Amino acid sequence: MKKVLALCGSTRTHSANLGIIRYVEKNLSDEVQLEIFNELSALPHFNPDLDKDNAPEMVERFRDKIRNADGVLICTPEYVFSLPGALKNAIEWCVSTTIFSEKPVALITASASGALAHESLQLVMKTIYADLRKETQLLIQGAKGKVDNNGTVSHSDTADELNKLCAAFKTHLKEPKAGNIL
Repeated sequence: MKKVLALCGSTRTHSANLGIIRYVEKNLSDEVQLEIFNELSALPHFNPDLDKDNAPEMVERFRDKIRNADGVLICTPEYVFSLPGALKNAIEWCVSTTIFSEKPVALITASASGALAHESLQLVMKTIYADLRKETQLLIQGAKGKVDNNGTVSHSDTADELNKLCAAFKTHLKEPKAGNIL
């Protein structure tokens, strides 16, 4: 079984993005053990001075979860045309490491528009050398009308796109590391 760590950019308890992660989890469950990281908003604010020798214990636990995962799924909304602060903060704690280098990553941006956050997330993940594939990236615009917080997808085209992403991510997790591909 492959291990995937899921990061939800929304910190809302009942968000459409968390629902999407649950949908993906159901579709991957035959080959993938998915763990949702629920402490994104509890991570301390990034401070390079605290990252020199020993990062805060909670940050080290977060990094270990990424390090020990075979892949990472990030599903996020767009806030004010950018990434949510808690998600950006979490990623910033990883910049001084190589834990995302050549790690298979799937990106889903689900929001009203989402295009700018999706583009920003792609750029950030490329910068930290995550192993990205076109087939494991998806922008879902108008997400609230397509997916509920339980992971029920009411829009058939969105369900098809998510199913394709899941299949591609399973394949990606099995492949040897190939580097940063967009």
